Amino acid sequence: MTRPPARPDEPLPHVLREYALIADGERGALVGPRGDIVWLCAPRWDSGSLFSSLIGGRGHYTVTPRGRFVWGGSYEDGTLIWRNRWITGSGIVESREALAFPGDPRRAVLLRRITAVEGGAGLTVRLEPHGDYGSASPRDVRRDEDGAWCGRSGDLRWRWSGAPAARPRHHAGHVTGLTTELSLDPGESHDLVLELTTDPLPGKPDASREWSATEEAWRREVPALENNLAPGDSRHAYTVLRGLTSSTGGMVGAVTTSLPERAEAGRNYDYRYVWVRDQCYAGQAVATAGPHPLLDDAVRFVSARLHQDGPHMAPAYTATGGPVPDQSTLDLPGYPGGYDRIGNWVNRQFQLDAFGEALLLFTAAHRHGRLDAEGRRAAAIAADAIARRRHEPDAGIWELDNRAWTHSRLICAAGLRSLAPAAPARRARAWTELADSLVAETAATSTHPSGRWQRSPHDPGLDAALLLPPLRGALPADDPRTLRTLDAYTRELTDDHYAYRFRHDERPLGEAEGAFLLCGYVMALAEHQQGNQEEALRWFERNRAACGPPGLYTEEYDIGQRQLRGNLPQAFVHALMLETATRLSDAPPPAPRP
Repeated sequence: MTRPPARPDEPLPHVLREYALIADGERGALVGPRGDIVWLCAPRWDSGSLFSSLIGGRGHYTVTPRGRFVWGGSYEDGTLIWRNRWITGSGIVESREALAFPGDPRRAVLLRRITAVEGGAGLTVRLEPHGDYGSASPRDVRRDEDGAWCGRSGDLRWRWSGAPAARPRHHAGHVTGLTTELSLDPGESHDLVLELTTDPLPGKPDASREWSATEEAWRREVPALENNLAPGDSRHAYTVLRGLTSSTGGMVGAVTTSLPERAEAGRNYDYRYVWVRDQCYAGQAVATAGPHPLLDDAVRFVSARLHQDGPHMAPAYTATGGPVPDQSTLDLPGYPGGYDRIGNWVNRQFQLDAFGEALLLFTAAHRHGRLDAEGRRAAAIAADAIARRRHEPDAGIWELDNRAWTHSRLICAAGLRSLAPAAPARRARAWTELADSLVAETAATSTHPSGRWQRSPHDPGLDAALLLPPLRGALPADDPRTLRTLDAYTRELTDDHYAYRFRHDERPLGEAEGAFLLCGYVMALAEHQQGNQEEALRWFERNRAACGPPGLYTEEYDIGQRQLRGNLPQAFVHALMLETATRLSDAPPPAPRP
């Protein structure tokens, strides 16, 4: 399908560090510094977008002060309620933004409360709802007897309250959206409410009640996390993870699709799905802080996938547990430097390490008394899958070509070792023996001549993933291979306390891709495990700062330009940030023998 291009007056893209996230667990939106909501998929994470300006399509919802202003903003503590704040020539105006929380899978309610904090305020408001990634223009647009505007965009019904004086905008004889002007006296507030649903519209919501319910729900859902190296940022990381987690328990990898990891390098993917590995990372991270609800969500979703698909569990699913669609394009320009891809070829991959991560997740739940009978049966399924498929080449943690990746096999050994003490005696022996066999076989084929681990039997290179198995208990911290791998990786794949995954080619590291923030946190954990607390803290603080004003992380960080790269926000980076802040708050273990 050829999609209509964005109009010249669509919002221009910003650098990624300036976008804030609002989310309700079932979908999320990105809000820019000009009050421009330029990305929102509804009714679910992987549905077609209603606002597509982020990737060059049509559709946005913008509240912007008239005249000159300077932007700032912040989240209300422990919530994904964002406050855009503008200093204008006449005073200060704020727009409070949220998706009503917790979200209804079939209906979204987008709340915006504009307040003239100091002085009067004049703002321009534009709503341009274009469904199905911008291809479905608004239709059946009308104003009801209460002054609310209603219409359809693709399969979505929408209703916009709070703008009775809005007037339709037209292009080529068709309505493209609505616009209105707001003028507020000092101290005055004004509510705008946008409802989106595939069902018939219910009775109109009351804005004040929606705000109160949303505030109360966030207070219930987000723990204090006070006994922590960075309680504020850890709480924010948990909040982001909760915002990305559906009522099914599934946590999407990111809100967006196709945002470039490297301009024009072809690495642009759709991350609006639930990666089993990422879900396990999040559950394990939360478990370090306590038996909080996101741990139960992770166990519930991963267990269900193992019961559903057994040894053929896919690496990723939709948030409802369905298959990820094949990759395709939208005929849109994409975010500058990126593409317009939806779907993901991960649906055709086998990733052995996901079964090991599942066992590590179940172990974390068991330690808190949170692993039920269904979880124990799922653990047995995962262990059996490792035994059956251990010799098959897999795509590995970085989803590359199929090989006998060292990390995949060692992380499976870690998972088996971790849960064996909680299993019946016969099963525990079998799992321990399988773990020993995996380590021995991997050592025979993938030990580098220098004594460190190498990526695979036929690839002598280094890889950040090789730092993870010792952290998860596959082998001891003082094993010579652990020490030599950490030493070689630090020398060859890090730069000023930023870390890279692996060497792509002979180019300088920063020219091939950005620093990988997950790897920076793994380095902090590895140094902590070695008893090097001061060095661990350097790694933690360096990578903790690699975000923009809203405190969101992407997958990669361009250290030269100090810019975020990739889809936003990247869930597994927030998970590792939370885990690292929690683990580093404890005294490090004694330094291993040299």
